[in-house]
Amino acid sequence: MKISLITAFLFFLVSANVFSQKKVIIEVSTNDQSMVFSAAPNDKVIFMYWGEKINDASSFLNKRFKGQPDTDQDFAPQLYPAYGGRYYLNPALKLTHDDGVLTTELVYAGSTKKVLDANRTETVISLKDKLYPIFVDIHFVTYAKENIISQSVTISHKEKGNIKLENIASSYIPLHAESYYLTHFHGTWAAEMQMEEERLTHGVKVIESKKGVRATQAENPSFILSVNGPSYENSGEVYAGSLAWSGNYKLSFEMDETGTLNIISGLNPFAATQILKPQQEFKTPEMILAYSANGKGQISRNYHDWSRKYALAHGDIARPVILNSWEGAYFNFDEATITNMIDDAAKFGVEMFVLDDGWFGNKFPRNGDNAGLGDWQVNKTKLPRGINYLADYAVSKGVKFGIWIEPEMVNPDSELAHKHPEWIVKSGKRDILPMRNQWLLDLSNPKVQDFVYNTFDEVVSMSPNISYIKWDANRHVDNVGSEYLSKDEQTHFWYEYVKGLYSVYERIRAKYPNIEIQLCSSGGGRVEFGALKYHDEFWASDNTNALDRIYIQYGTNLFFPSIATASHVSTSPNHQTGMMIPLKFRFDVAMSGRLGMELQPKDITGDEYVFAKKAIESYKQVRPIIHFGDLYRLVSPYDGNSWASHMYVSKDKKQSVLFAYSLKYHGRTTFFETKLNGLDPNKNYMITELNMTSDHSSFSGNGQVFSGDYLMKAGIILNIGNPFDSTVLLISEQ
Repeated sequence: MKISLITAFLFFLVSANVFSQKKVIIEVSTNDQSMVFSAAPNDKVIFMYWGEKINDASSFLNKRFKGQPDTDQDFAPQLYPAYGGRYYLNPALKLTHDDGVLTTELVYAGSTKKVLDANRTETVISLKDKLYPIFVDIHFVTYAKENIISQSVTISHKEKGNIKLENIASSYIPLHAESYYLTHFHGTWAAEMQMEEERLTHGVKVIESKKGVRATQAENPSFILSVNGPSYENSGEVYAGSLAWSGNYKLSFEMDETGTLNIISGLNPFAATQILKPQQEFKTPEMILAYSANGKGQISRNYHDWSRKYALAHGDIARPVILNSWEGAYFNFDEATITNMIDDAAKFGVEMFVLDDGWFGNKFPRNGDNAGLGDWQVNKTKLPRGINYLADYAVSKGVKFGIWIEPEMVNPDSELAHKHPEWIVKSGKRDILPMRNQWLLDLSNPKVQDFVYNTFDEVVSMSPNISYIKWDANRHVDNVGSEYLSKDEQTHFWYEYVKGLYSVYERIRAKYPNIEIQLCSSGGGRVEFGALKYHDEFWASDNTNALDRIYIQYGTNLFFPSIATASHVSTSPNHQTGMMIPLKFRFDVAMSGRLGMELQPKDITGDEYVFAKKAIESYKQVRPIIHFGDLYRLVSPYDGNSWASHMYVSKDKKQSVLFAYSLKYHGRTTFFETKLNGLDPNKNYMITELNMTSDHSSFSGNGQVFSGDYLMKAGIILNIGNPFDSTVLLISEQ
């Protein structure tokens, strides 16, 4: 009997141990996609799948990966690979332990799932090092309806001394397919978000920024990856990611010997080693991920829906039509100049006037970009009655009032620079290099954070009628260095600057939840989701030339919604390019985003005045469709045929607005034809052309009714073959 009891007890222990080591499946899913991982205690977590929704993920318990020839280890991709063992690719994590050991081996330590609300669920997969007290949590937040997954990572440790965190990614994604086509974005000032697609080959493709500020004005931390062929709008498997971060970043696409594409996304490790103290936690930015089995069009609509609800201030409120003073006045204005512009804005039907650069500075007056930045007092010579008078004047005319600031920057010729030289970003005793005649303030310093916050607070407090702020940033980081950080913490600057900036944003939004704020950095220098969630809109580019904006906004709107895309009608010839473009074309392009004007309104006279006033009225009619509807791209300007077209469809599919543009002369025998998308095939729609400059419509069916089925299968033909011909069609259910 005694032997039988001992045998039974031993069998129980063995059975319990086997059960505790049982492999489990962890699924992270939305309505239409699944990520699947397998895990067992004290073993690596394996990345099994990312793709179309799996109804029963239990079959992944039987999935096996090819083994290596000289070891029992296999080619199974890990959830979050660290440098160590036989991992030779770019790792998601690289650190140096307190004892100098360079390697890390992460194994499964548990997982939790928490329902945040009816649409959001958070899953945390916890990892730990096998030998050292290193703890890594992989966070996933799923947005079921929008089909978006956010991934981020936190790390902490309990080693005796500090560890050196040399590389830590926000996400690692392994994909295995026949081929990979990467769509990414490049550019510079006045040419942001230029789209390129290329087939990836073996080796490493890197997209990165080391500019610190205005980090998206060259490359952008967003990508689209199609498998088994180039990307298409309405078909094919497409993966996408966009890093929510305003500083240095690095995206790495490495195809290994198995044909697997290993995608590492996150902070740029360049000169950025973090010294992590015991018990201290470090958190990465979020990587915003999306998947579509039906092409990149659906990817865009997913990001737009998610952004309007979760990553954009006031994403459910239509944006006003704006007149910005910059290209109409520059620095050369007085009170009468501004009040006259406000009068003209009101006559056009403009809803917001924004006073741009040049309104501040007394000892060092802001009459150009070489002085005054940092001294946020109203220039008494230009504006003797102050900002409050202008704001009140605008409101009396039925126009809201906004104002420009650039609080992160300072001119050498300013009271601030003379008073606080320790606040300037500089590299020891090296020269401080100016860019646009200005220096950068050190936002890793809490005192500078207070100054920037107080600047915003004091400017807004100049008048209760200030309801909009344009926040600019006109230079990069160079010769990096901080007098606030210790000598051992200089590599923390890149991270701490952005965290300091976000801290200021959070304080501002806590006090001013309702004010509108534009995200501007010499144009599109901060077009990313990290900063955007604190703002209502962004300035896509300082280039207001309508032809260039078609390309810039096409790339931008692949990820970022039209409601947030400030797009202005400027003068002809254009101030950046010298190009002369008809007013209709300029309006037709600007209306596809958040419409505004960037000119001296008194220069629009005669028939052009009548047209502009009517176009603004038409825009207000279709604005809800453009701001809140679904985007369907019909013809890409990048396809080489010199036409471009897209449309927005209301969520209930009752209304749509179509934009089409001719980018060059096409000859009298060619014509533009396209099939519409996103309509209800069972509805009938009347088509009405807007912004016509004569009685002759570019669409022969103007005013007629067509079925949605016909419009999506047979399409329409437009007579827009000349350079800068364009069409705007309102499509309404009958």
